[in-house]
Amino acid sequence: MAAKSDEISIKLTMNNNNNSNVEEEEEEEDVEHDPCPKVLMKYFLIEWKLVKSLLDDIVSRAGVISDLSSVYKIRSILDKYQQEGQLLEPYLETIVPPLMSIIRSKTNELGVASDEILDIIKPICIIIYTLVTVCGYKAVINFFPHHVSDLELAVSLSEKCHRISTETALRQESTGEMEAKCITLLWLCILVLIPFDISSVDTSISASNTLGEHEVSPLVLKILGFSKDYLSNAGPMRTIAALLLSRLLTRPDMSLALTRFIEWTHEILSSDKDDALNHFRVLGAVEALAAIFKSGGRKVLLDWVPLVWSDASTLMKSTTAARSPLLRKYLVKLTQRIGLACLPHRLPSWRYVSKANLLGEHFSSSTSRDTDEVSDNSRQIPDEEDMDVPEIVEEIIELLLTGLRDTDTVVRWSAAKGMGRVTLRLTSALAEEVLSSVLELFSPGQGDGSWHGGCLALAELARRGLLLPSSLPKVVPVITKALHYDIRRGPHSVGSHVRDAAAYVCWAFGRAYYHTDMRSILDQLAPHLLTIACYDREVNCRRAAAAAFQENVGRQGNYPHGIDIVNTADYFSLSSRANAYISVAVSIAQYEGYLYPFVDELLYNKICHWEKGLRELAAEAISALVRYEPEYFANFVLEKLIPCTLSTDLCTRHGATLAVGEIVLALNQCDYKLATDKQNKVAGIVPAIEKARLYRGKGGEIMRSAVSRFIECISLSHVAVPEKIKRSLLDTLNENLRHPNSHIQSAAVKALKHFVQANFVATDKSVSSLISKHLELLSDPNVAVRRGSALALGVQPYEFLVHRWKDVLLKLCSASAIEDNPEERDAEARANAVKAVVSVCETLTQARENSEITPEEDGSVFIVIKNEVMASLFRALEDYSVDNRGDVGSWVREAAMDGLEKCSYILCKRDNVKCSTSHNTLFDRDLATSLVGGVIKQAVEKMDKLREAAAKVLQRLLYNKEIFIPFIPYREKLEEIVPSEDVKWEVLTNSYPCFVQLLQYSCYSKHLLSGLVTSTGGLQESLRKASISALLEYLEMDENDPTQGKSRKRMLSDGILWLLQQYTRCDRIIVPTLKTVEILFSKKILLLNMEAYSPIFCACVLDFLEVELKASKDFTKLYAGIAILGYIASVSDPVNHRSFRKLVIFLGHRYPKIRKASAEQVYLVLLQNGSLIPEDKLEKALEIISETCWEGDIENSKQQRLELCIIAGLDLNNKVVSNKDNSKRPTKIADENASYSSLVESSGF
Repeated sequence: MAAKSDEISIKLTMNNNNNSNVEEEEEEEDVEHDPCPKVLMKYFLIEWKLVKSLLDDIVSRAGVISDLSSVYKIRSILDKYQQEGQLLEPYLETIVPPLMSIIRSKTNELGVASDEILDIIKPICIIIYTLVTVCGYKAVINFFPHHVSDLELAVSLSEKCHRISTETALRQESTGEMEAKCITLLWLCILVLIPFDISSVDTSISASNTLGEHEVSPLVLKILGFSKDYLSNAGPMRTIAALLLSRLLTRPDMSLALTRFIEWTHEILSSDKDDALNHFRVLGAVEALAAIFKSGGRKVLLDWVPLVWSDASTLMKSTTAARSPLLRKYLVKLTQRIGLACLPHRLPSWRYVSKANLLGEHFSSSTSRDTDEVSDNSRQIPDEEDMDVPEIVEEIIELLLTGLRDTDTVVRWSAAKGMGRVTLRLTSALAEEVLSSVLELFSPGQGDGSWHGGCLALAELARRGLLLPSSLPKVVPVITKALHYDIRRGPHSVGSHVRDAAAYVCWAFGRAYYHTDMRSILDQLAPHLLTIACYDREVNCRRAAAAAFQENVGRQGNYPHGIDIVNTADYFSLSSRANAYISVAVSIAQYEGYLYPFVDELLYNKICHWEKGLRELAAEAISALVRYEPEYFANFVLEKLIPCTLSTDLCTRHGATLAVGEIVLALNQCDYKLATDKQNKVAGIVPAIEKARLYRGKGGEIMRSAVSRFIECISLSHVAVPEKIKRSLLDTLNENLRHPNSHIQSAAVKALKHFVQANFVATDKSVSSLISKHLELLSDPNVAVRRGSALALGVQPYEFLVHRWKDVLLKLCSASAIEDNPEERDAEARANAVKAVVSVCETLTQARENSEITPEEDGSVFIVIKNEVMASLFRALEDYSVDNRGDVGSWVREAAMDGLEKCSYILCKRDNVKCSTSHNTLFDRDLATSLVGGVIKQAVEKMDKLREAAAKVLQRLLYNKEIFIPFIPYREKLEEIVPSEDVKWEVLTNSYPCFVQLLQYSCYSKHLLSGLVTSTGGLQESLRKASISALLEYLEMDENDPTQGKSRKRMLSDGILWLLQQYTRCDRIIVPTLKTVEILFSKKILLLNMEAYSPIFCACVLDFLEVELKASKDFTKLYAGIAILGYIASVSDPVNHRSFRKLVIFLGHRYPKIRKASAEQVYLVLLQNGSLIPEDKLEKALEIISETCWEGDIENSKQQRLELCIIAGLDLNNKVVSNKDNSKRPTKIADENASYSSLVESSGF
């Protein structure tokens, strides 16, 4: 049984894969001939060879380490094993002794007085201390040297380390000061255990022989001195010093030192000082006392119990303890160990011992009757009842009970352990009283801390066999309540820690009791454990409950369907809340005894939960259980839920409304017909909610979404609805469609789609008025109304659209265009219109084939789709609207790409049908080129989401198996660039190098370039680098265009000029295009191998710059334009003089930063192109540019510019007149600073 339970224990569930792999490898290799260290080295410490080489290097140089990088490398490797320190333990014997030998030998060789010794031991101590943090000090100090002669050496070394100060508190930057202190203290922890009187090894005593009877050895005084100082430290030295003192002062020859130390702690604990240093000193003193009472013998400590208990109890009631959870934890530790010192150490005979743990016990039917005998052993030993229990123990138990109510978990956990340890030494009668006191912690008036502490205490009592089977009937109801503990506090709830602890109690039950004692208890606990495992909100609680059930199944024998349930509700399947609710719970509910508890949990706890998402999930989960017993849900569950839909509590009515709808839908799917009276009750829920005005207030939006989903469910279920209620429900949906919340609109649209199909026919007047109303509302000033109306038209059935399909399509196409009035523009409304027009097209073309009703003119719908719908979608693909939310036009463009794909399928499918009767095609080459070009443009723009969506659209267009898209130019190249396999197109290095290759094809180059420049000239650094890199790589492989015979650089230049002409004054394209030109000039791309064409290109760019930079206030555009002028001015004639002249004009610009940028460019141009100014005047020109403060007074800048023009022989009369005229206006001079400040503020400088 034990072996079987181990196989399905929690740890093996988590590590099953690793262990199975190890076992398979060990079977392949002969384990008898393969030493264990080799196996560990192979599977665990894979960096062992590197660590060993670094350690050997340190040892070979006798610890002299000039560079700490090797030490830090070892530390980083060892730190990986923080969670699995036992894997390093086989290597400790190889690592620790050589390093400690260096410390020992170098200390002997150089002497403690030498300053060089610290430089040697500090790096070594970093390595050893890392092992201590990973493996624990108990495993490491076993390999420390422990010669008697080392004691004085270690004390002296500790004193020297104590005097040095730590340079940094960051472990990553440590140079070893703190680690050296910790390791020397740990070395002393093992050295003070020498089996000789310490005074006999103290050389200072043997030299003078002056030690009196009431004097402490000087060596011990030294240890006490620096240990007391370390007790005031906030670092790990405090804990190690407490350990050292506990081992030193509990020696038989240290009674005098112990007396003095306890007197010192009494002074510390009684002090009234309230500063930070004293706080840490109190912490250290209490921690040291707790360690002493843990290590010391009972006879030695009994004399000090009254004094220490008095100090501890007083301190526990002080404000200092109230502010410090750590101090309370140490006080609880000290308190329980005082109690253990007051009670004799014994193993009570009344303690429960599982039969599986008794040696020589045979599993026979006769042993099952011995359970009560074990629990009644206390009656057979009367002397236990006569045991004298000191009165102080009662006070200690009371303090531990108070600790169980503490606000901090660490204190409660320590108190629970202490309660178990103390109870283990009490009589059975006193143990019963302790249990009664613990059970009082679960009274209704207690807080969540008391419940949590009580669960921990019960678990500790059960693990130690102190909770007898006869007491389980009292405990199990309490644990059952704790498993469901969830208290609402404002917008959240507390209780997850209580439920987790309750699951721990159940886990302890499984390990502690024999299966015959647990059979009835497990039957009670199993439904509750699985309820929590499936439906708890917190993943740790779900996993804890599943682990407790798994432990009980493994240890308690053949539990019905136990193994199947354990396999279903495992560690990983419960990690997802949705999977636990919908999949795991439904699988478990098929077994007997779990359906009703599951339904009760959902009905009474989860449907009314405070979290909206959990209520929605609970409604879906309860409907998933309907299949097992539809009658129960129809007659009982619905009767419970329907009145709750009108509850005054928002959470309750929201969850109930959702649950009723989901259950009715599930019943319909199970072919269960609701009774007429039930249908009437269900149909009247929404009117009742409206009559009660439950849409008002804070929860109105939540209820509107729930009502929409409810209407959708009853429509799908074909619930009979009276005419009056039909109109009421339709009005409700129309109101929800007008709501500005997109989630409410989405829910209303889904409901409307099924509601009109289930309750109306095409001949109804209300249908015609419904279509007309939504068409009219598409131009409503209220943007929310336009959004909802567009979506509503998109879900209308074919029969409702067939008579007005053209009006609907044209109106939706018009609604997808950018509104003329800026105040009425709304990207969501346009995106909804795009989605709706595509949906209407699909409805008209798909349903007409199977319907007797056809459009008035055959084929006219496809003509409208080609001429109107496709045109509107191409216009939507150019929607780059921006507001305070960013690029909101991307929503429209994404919908347009999806719509173009679907409409292309419609047209191509129609062409396939007509191919035998007509040669005229709807989907032609021009349409295919525009389609692919528009998609490719989006595939190289700056938004990751759009690039991925565009690439996937193009992939589907190329590889659609049902409908072939014809006339795509260069289809083979496209298929080479866009493979059929899945590619992460959102990754920059995947998308740009592929799509940029299409620049060589003139039919795609303009589309591609208009999108590419927004990336190459954008603000995002990573995007700019990736796109520029791809473009440069493409241009390096310069080949002539197969159709036009032009080089790639020439085609790129033509494309840039086309962009500058096509998007004149459109800063969205012009600014990144100018920045792209600047980058290409800086890379010499547009100047090399284009000698004949460069002047023409530069001249055209100058013409465009003159238009774009005139009166511009965009700093980014001005900077890019000035940089381009500088590059052009650096080339040969005839364009350089013209560019230089424009640069000089900018020296008198009204914005100082622009004047400065222009001056920098002029200076660089003059250095690179000496032909612009006569050689004899060049030095003077450079002096003017470099010494003038161009960010200063504008008049001075203009004067210096004029002087520079005279030197260069430039005539700027026409340009300067404008500046002079402006300068003569006093308003301009007065407003200059204000205007500049405003510009700087708006530009973000």
